[in-house]
Amino acid sequence: MIRLVSLAALVGLWQLGAWVSDPRRLPGPLAVFEAILAEARSGALFPNMGITLARVAASFLLAMSLGAAIGYLMGRRRLVDKLLDPWLVVLLNLPALVVIVLAYVWAGLTEAAAIGAVALNKLPNAIVVIREGARALDPRLEEMAQAFRFSRGARLKHLVLPQLAPYFAAATRSGLSLVWKIVLVVELLGRSNGVGFEINMAFQLFDMKLLLAYALPFVALMLGVETLLVQPLERYVARWRRGVA
Repeated sequence: MIRLVSLAALVGLWQLGAWVSDPRRLPGPLAVFEAILAEARSGALFPNMGITLARVAASFLLAMSLGAAIGYLMGRRRLVDKLLDPWLVVLLNLPALVVIVLAYVWAGLTEAAAIGAVALNKLPNAIVVIREGARALDPRLEEMAQAFRFSRGARLKHLVLPQLAPYFAAATRSGLSLVWKIVLVVELLGRSNGVGFEINMAFQLFDMKLLLAYALPFVALMLGVETLLVQPLERYVARWRRGVA
């Protein structure tokens, strides 16, 4: 209920801004909603959103799988951490735009280059979060696993993953918000479809209604993913901590 009130206040503020501003620069909610309906009826809105969502999912899964493996190794092996930490610092401070441009120059304007560039920008974020989680693993539980001769599978399932779950949830939340923004930049620079491409076209035409008509539905989609998937998952994986408390 509170979230709905907050969103209603945001829409009200938007409407107020539209009243006091030039409607060509800031169209009101009703005008944008009409543009959304027009794009939906034309058959362009949902295919472009689906393409962008597919790129977000592919980039996110690639970055999280690699980031989790590398972050865990860096958190548990001091030698690996010392070897890879300079690489991690470089990736953390390398601008996303540079990575995208280099990917397109080296690999061409291909789907693989687009997804790889987005995944590479997300990768250091996942590594840092999972590395901190691996460093925070309780050594007493490790000693217990050795005393009871847990297999590697049982140790991973019952000890490692439950302790890393909150860190996975944090990496997921921050990663999704980062990935979809970078995907739009990738589409704007080098793809011929997707939400980012349509936003670029709207910008060139200075059509603010069309720009918002593509931006807001995708923002609403990601808000739904956050509310219906990420937050319940975060509460679920952290339930054992509440039980201990």
